[in-house]
Amino acid sequence: MGLRERKKEELRVALSWAAIRLTVERGFDNVKVEDIAAEAGVSPRTFNNYFSSKAEAIAARQYERAAQIAQELRARPDDEPLWEAIGHAVRARFALGMTEDEAPSEEGWSTGIKLMLRHPAIQGELLRAGRAAQEELAAAVAERTGTDLDRDLYPHLVAGSVNAALLAVTDLLLRADSRPSVADLLRDAFHQVTAGLPTP
Repeated sequence: MGLRERKKEELRVALSWAAIRLTVERGFDNVKVEDIAAEAGVSPRTFNNYFSSKAEAIAARQYERAAQIAQELRARPDDEPLWEAIGHAVRARFALGMTEDEAPSEEGWSTGIKLMLRHPAIQGELLRAGRAAQEELAAAVAERTGTDLDRDLYPHLVAGSVNAALLAVTDLLLRADSRPSVADLLRDAFHQVTAGLPTP
């Protein structure tokens, strides 16, 4: 990625985080595109060059995190077992929250995130983003396993299982009273999926 592309990507990320922060603080309906643009230090027109709506800006973080799993999977050693490779790819690329400096740990932040994720506009964009990321992962699985993306169920079942596991981890994190380890939850989730989800 060249310098220009890298700067564009950094701005895209900054706009997305600005949309999330402001929505958590004020509520989705109380945030305008102009507010998000100002928070990121750009014009509303620049915002519209990157996103078509506030909800798309918020959902962009989920899509980009999930899509990175496909990139990481392609970089794993060819002789590594598939689910082991997927587990490494997820832990390497999937971050549920911001950095320590960006993500407040107080209860208000968690409550705001929960409220944000219940908004219909955001839920719709998250579903669309998740679907797009799942398709990318299915393509990476097909490449790795020599299966046909257009004819075989296998890559789509694997990608769907990964997506379901990530959603389950996210949901558990949002409902937990304490702050469990993301890495531990991800490891447990993919261990159970790999084992065929045996009865507890």
